[in-house]
Amino acid sequence: MVTHVARSADVYHWLLELARTGTEPGPRADAPTLDRLLREGAGRDAAALGADLRESLDRLVEEATAGPAERWPVLVTALAGWRHPAWYVLCRAQRELEVHLVDLGVGRPAARWPADFVGRELDEASAALGARRFPLAGMHATDLGRTWRPAEAEPEPEAGPQTGPQAGTVVSAPGHALLGWLAGRVPPERLHSTGPLPVPPRWPLPPAPGWG
Repeated sequence: MVTHVARSADVYHWLLELARTGTEPGPRADAPTLDRLLREGAGRDAAALGADLRESLDRLVEEATAGPAERWPVLVTALAGWRHPAWYVLCRAQRELEVHLVDLGVGRPAARWPADFVGRELDEASAALGARRFPLAGMHATDLGRTWRPAEAEPEPEAGPQTGPQAGTVVSAPGHALLGWLAGRVPPERLHSTGPLPVPPRWPLPPAPGWG
């Protein structure tokens, strides 16, 4: 997992450098290459893993602070093929860190996620779920005092109508628990719902409507 975060930071660094310079900074690692790097990084001791992660994150922060403001709107392409502005790389990097710190069990549970991070991710998740006609009427964050209604989001052209009893279900929980459930890190038993809960799709989804 530590190697995964380090290699992800390398990918984000590559995207930011591309946005800043307009030129690809060397070959881009594809999915098979990333899988190979993860296998090669497995089994290292804690000191080597920590040094690798610190170096990758330091390089990412250095690149993020080097980019001029006028380059932040430049569109770059995620490995999955969807495009986003360079500034959104920072959102992806924060998501990567926050979620995998939970996975690592190093004293940073989902309950310690920052409220602004939780709110932003639920904003995006609600729009993306609604665009795909995810059968959920609403999500209420009891600690944030906010409610999201995926059923009211603008659907994508190929999305069909919501059907079945789940289409009217509203789920309530602290915001971090809602996000943790969508991310597969919090079991549905920790949520309160008015009906059967659908199984969330693989998270995170590309933002909807996105940037083309």
